[in-house]
This record gives sequence, C-alpha cells and structure tokens, in this order.
Amino acid sequence: MAAGDVHAIADEALGNTSYVVDVGQDGAVVVDPRRDVDEYLGLAEQLGLRVVASLETHLHADFVSGSRELAETAGADVIAPLGADLRFAHRPISEGESVDIGDATFIALHTPGHTPEHVAYLLTEPVGAVFTGGSLIAGGAARTDLSGDDRTRELAEAQSGSLHRLAALPDETGLYPSHGAGSFCSTGSGRQAATTVGEERRSNPLLELTDEDAFVDRLLAGFGSYPPYFLHLREVNRRPPLLGGLDQPGPLAPTRVAEIVGRGAWFIDGRPVDEWAAGHPRGSISIAVRPEFASWLGWVVPFGRPVVLLVGDDGLEEALRLARRIGYDQIEGWIDGGMDAWRGAGLPTSSLEVVTPDEAQLRTEDGATLLDVRQRSEWMSSRIPGALHVELGDIIAGKRPAGGLITFCGHGERSATAASLLLRDGGRVANLAGGLSAWKRSNLPTE
Repeated sequence: MAAGDVHAIADEALGNTSYVVDVGQDGAVVVDPRRDVDEYLGLAEQLGLRVVASLETHLHADFVSGSRELAETAGADVIAPLGADLRFAHRPISEGESVDIGDATFIALHTPGHTPEHVAYLLTEPVGAVFTGGSLIAGGAARTDLSGDDRTRELAEAQSGSLHRLAALPDETGLYPSHGAGSFCSTGSGRQAATTVGEERRSNPLLELTDEDAFVDRLLAGFGSYPPYFLHLREVNRRPPLLGGLDQPGPLAPTRVAEIVGRGAWFIDGRPVDEWAAGHPRGSISIAVRPEFASWLGWVVPFGRPVVLLVGDDGLEEALRLARRIGYDQIEGWIDGGMDAWRGAGLPTSSLEVVTPDEAQLRTEDGATLLDVRQRSEWMSSRIPGALHVELGDIIAGKRPAGGLITFCGHGERSATAASLLLRDGGRVANLAGGLSAWKRSNLPTE
C-alpha cells in the first residue's frame, strides 16, 4: 500500500469501473463513484485510509453518482467539471487547473466528446496515470449521442481531438476509464478496463484514424441502442437525492399489490425465469434479478413510475440496490409471502410454456417463428437461420410481431422479459430454454 496505488471496483451490472486512489497522508479519493458507496468506504477502511475527495469526470447518464453520498457519509470534497453545473457543494474544475490532495496532484484536462463538460484527471504525482471517464477507453471511446441527437456529430468530432490528446501522453501512463465492456455508454472492445496509453496507441482502432471524418464515421457506426432512462439521469446527477432521505419500501399484502398495480404501477417479477414461467401474477413482467437487472428495469419501466416487486428473499436487497443505482426510487414494496400468498388470495395467475431447442425447431416446421431479441451486435456475430430479429428494446417500445412466437436471447432471461410483454398483450408465445447457447449445444444450425 503506497501513495499512487489505484484500486479498481467494477460494476458488473452496468459495465463501469470506479477507482479508489491512495493519495498518501492516509487519504483516498474515489473517481466516478456509483450511488451505493459502501464498497468504496469498506475498501478504504481495509487499507487504513479515509475517503477525502470524490472526482467526477462528467455528468453520468447510466447511473446515479455517489459523490453526494460520499460528501454526506464521509465528509469528502467533491470535484467536478465546471460545465456539469452541480447543485450541491463542490469544487468546479476546468482545463489546466490542478488540485493537490494529500501527496497527489491531479490536473484537469477538458476532454469533450462523451459529454460537453467532460474532463479527464491526469495524476502527475506520485505516479503517472490518467482517469479518462468516457473519453479514451480500452479499445474504443464512449458514445457521443447522450446529450441530444443534434449534438452527436459535433461531440464525435470533439471526441476525436480528446482521444488524440490523451494518446499523446507518455506510453507508460496508466489509463483508467470509467466505461468499459458491458456498458451501453461504451463502444469499446470488451477488454479489461485498465490499460496504458502506450497499449491504446498500439491497439485502439479509433487512434489509427487521423482523419476526423473517418474517425466520426467509425465511432458512430459502433453505437447501439440504449435504455431510455439514460435521458433522465444527467439532470438527476446535478443533485442526486440522498439514499437516506428516500421512502423505504416494505412488504405488501397481495390485495394491496393488486390495487397499486391497478392504479398504474409496474409489476416486476424478479424471480429466476423458470419460476416465473411456471406461474406468475397475471400481467407481471419478468426481469430476473442478476447484474443486468438494473439496465433492463430502466429499459422496461418508464423513468419515475412506481414499481412493485415479486422476488425471493435472497434477491430482494440486490433488486433494491440495483434499482436505486439507476435512480428508480419509486419502489412501492414487494409481495409479502411471495407467489404462495398471491395464489392464496385467489388473485389471477398465468404461466408460459418453455421449449427445448429440439422442440423449437420442430415447431418452426409447423409455422412458429423464432424471435431473436438480442442486440444487433450479437445478432451480427451469430444467429439462427430464418429467425426474426427484433431487439428487446423495440419489443419494450411496442413492436409486436404477429403469429406464434418462440422468443430467445443468449441464455433465456432477456427473452423471458420479451415473452412476458407479449403474453401480457395477448400474444401466442413460448420461450426457448437456455437461448442460443442451448441451441448451439444441441448442434442445431447457426450462421
């Protein structure tokens, strides 16, 4: 343990990485913290350090920032780009300004592109490192369309300049981006987040492009769809509500849940998909609690709408944590007693047929349609011949393919979400157990 040590804390749910940096004098800073900050504080305590500052590279669209939480719980100073216009106590920083924290010196580099206000933090003492947020990342750069379609190309042009500026740093400079593999903000390669400037100069395909138009075309071509909650969090992050001030959800009687849902709340079944398929409250939407729960909750449920949950005891805390991580604070509660209580109250239920790969293939011969709900990049890589491709995001947005359908994705969870939406709207649908992975294990054809 020494000043300059960098400890990465990955967020598997959203494909991001935060960093706890030892700055000497028993202090630590956190770069781009998520809202639930207990892991940073726990690591700092384990290392014998105290979190004294939080550095924000930009206004985040994919998660609620934890800087205000760290200020509240640890007394940390918050440092953020001048253009972020935060509405709580912080130090705004702009191009070329330096800040000394402990034995460390950080210099702000204005690196617009991912967002207009974006800065990177160059750590010059005691070691050489740069924290790049959503500018230069492993194998790529973060997307530039989250500040409005009218600015996408302008910001992509700015991203070109920012990347080449960062690439001019010494080869040995450690490079620590916040966005990475699995982030809808990222167009990276999927390599590990931390790298070096020299490694990116040698291997990042965007840095091969010195012509700005060619850079912009390559960057824009890598953009996929993203959850609509992204459109709200930049504003939320100007003053994120503190977790301690939120209303606390609790257990609800099944009849109370039915009443709340009848008034427009979204009913999310977070149990494993096989349990949901075997029997679930009629109209509930399957989003199994797993790291990806946050993204798909934010894709399915309109931002700010109330939610009630059906989830096992082992998944309840994680479901609440992930929901709050993306600003879904209107969790009304969960069914007290679970599915047994729902049935015991005589409330309506449904089920969904689950088919094996061999059964699915036979049904296609009788006119059923295989419906692939994966992202376009996944579909481009490998697919089932003849399957209809409609991204889950488009299903969520209201696209409803006709006829008898068998939904599938990579492993079966996303397709269960699609099937639940189709089933709720009266569609004839089954789900492929194990998804494309199971199809391949059965040696059925792909292309």
